Amino acid sequence: MRIGYRRTFVVLAFCVAAPILIGAESTTDSARSEVRLQLGDLLYGDQRYWEALSAYENAKQGARPDQLLRASGGLLKSLLHIAEFSRAQQEADFLYSLDPVDSEYRALYADALWAFGLFNEAEQVYREVLAADPGSAMARHGLGRSLAARGRLEEGLVELQAALAGDPRGDFYHTLGSVHRRMQRYDLAADAFESYVESLAGTRMDQKIEWARSEIRFLRSFGERVPVRVEPERLDTVHTIPFRLERDKVIVRGRVNGGGEMDIVVDTGAEQMVLSQATAQRVGVRPITNTLSAGVGRVGMRGLELGRADRLEIGTLVVDNVPTLIKNPPLTGLPATRSENSFSPLALGMSAVVDYQNHRLVVARELPPEPPADVELPMRYHRLALVRGIINGSVQKSFIVDTGGEVISISLSTANALGMVPVRHIPLRVYGTSGWDDDAYLLPGVDLGFDRIRFNNFSVVVLNLHRPSALLGFHIGGIIGHTFLGDYRVTLDLKDSVLRLAEII
Repeated sequence: MRIGYRRTFVVLAFCVAAPILIGAESTTDSARSEVRLQLGDLLYGDQRYWEALSAYENAKQGARPDQLLRASGGLLKSLLHIAEFSRAQQEADFLYSLDPVDSEYRALYADALWAFGLFNEAEQVYREVLAADPGSAMARHGLGRSLAARGRLEEGLVELQAALAGDPRGDFYHTLGSVHRRMQRYDLAADAFESYVESLAGTRMDQKIEWARSEIRFLRSFGERVPVRVEPERLDTVHTIPFRLERDKVIVRGRVNGGGEMDIVVDTGAEQMVLSQATAQRVGVRPITNTLSAGVGRVGMRGLELGRADRLEIGTLVVDNVPTLIKNPPLTGLPATRSENSFSPLALGMSAVVDYQNHRLVVARELPPEPPADVELPMRYHRLALVRGIINGSVQKSFIVDTGGEVISISLSTANALGMVPVRHIPLRVYGTSGWDDDAYLLPGVDLGFDRIRFNNFSVVVLNLHRPSALLGFHIGGIIGHTFLGDYRVTLDLKDSVLRLAEII
C-alpha cells in the first residue's frame, strides 16, 4: 500500500504540536509507545479508524502496563466502529486479561460483549460497573439499551437519560432516538436524532449525517398523524388470521390503502413492512425519503426508499400510518418466485403466534394465556427478534428468529471461528434481500443447541452476514427459519421477551 504525503504530514504536525517529554524514568520503548498512542488517539478522533488500528497495535510493543491498557482500549473501540467483530472479540479477551479497574474500560468490555451478541453477559457487566461507579455514563447507556431490548422501554429510557445527563455524546442520542421510535414517539425520536447530527458536526461522518437527516425527515413527515395507529376500541383485540404455507413461507392475504387483496409474507426477519416498487405505485405508497438497508447478498448495504402506508388490513387487523420500505431501486436477476411484499407483527409493536399445524397467525398487543410450551427461550428484540444458540457445545451466538427464512444458517465469521474444514466444499446458490450470496456454502457435521432442542451432526447453510451485522451494530451468529420453526407452535412474546415453542404432535 502506498503511503501518501498527507499521512506523513499528519504525523509530523502531531509530533510538533504535541511533543513527548521523556523523563529519566522513561525507557525508549515506552516513549515510542506514547508517541504511537497519541497518534492513534489523533487518528481515532478524526474518525480514521483503519489507520488508528495500526497505531494502537504498534503502541503495544514495549508499552508499560498503563500504556498497554490504553492501546488495547483504543484498538477495541476502533474495531467496533468498523464492525470487525471477530477481531474485536479477540481484542476484548485481551483487554479483559489485563484486569482493568477503571469503569470506562470495563464498560467498553461490556460494549464489546453486546457487539458480539452476548447480551446477557453485557448487561451483567454493566450492572457490575454501576455497582462500583454509579456515575458511569457508558454503563448507564449500555444498561438502558439492554433493558429496551428486553421490552422494558420506560426503564431503558430512564437509564439513557441518566447517561446523557452525565455525558451528552452522539451515540447515546442515537440510541435514545431508536427507543423513542420503537415506542412510536416520532417527534421525540426526531429531536434525539437531531442532537445526534449536531454531535457529528465538523466530523468526517458525512454519510452518517446524511442518513440521520433522512430519518429525521421521515419522522417529521408524520406531523399530527399517529404512527402505527390502531383504533382505540381495537387495542385489546386478539386477531386470528388464516395463512397458507408456500415454499416454506407464511403467507396471508391483505390490503394496503384499500387496494385489492394480495399475498403478504409474515416476515419477522424484516424491521418493517416491505413493498415492491410496483406494489407501492399501485396502492399509492409514495416515497418520502431514502434509508439504508442491508441483507444477504452481494449488494450488501444499499439505499432504498421509505414511505408510509395510510392503512394496512390483514383480516381483522387494521393499522394506520405504517412505515413502509419500498424496494426501489429493485434488484434484477433474482428468481421470479421470490415474494416481494411482507410485514412483521413485531415491527407494529405486537406479539405473534405462528401456528404451523393449524395454519393460523395470532396477533395481539398482549397475547391470551397459552398452554405450557415445551421450550421457552429468552428473546431480545433489538430491531429484530433474537435468541441464544450454542454451536458445537461451546460457541454461543445470537440467532435471528426469521419466519420469512427457509433454513437454519450461520454466518461466515461464525463458521470461520468454528475451525471446521469440510471434507468437500459444497457451494450453494442462495439469494437474499440483497441479491445472490457468492460466499454461501453448506457446512455439514455441526451440532446446534437451543435449550433442549438439538440438531446433531446437522448441515447448516453458511451465509455472509457481515453487512447486516454492521448495520444492526452487533454480530449476527445465524438465522433460524422454517427448518427450525416449522415443527412448533411458535410464540414471539414481546411483553414477556420470550420465544415459546410447543412441539407439533
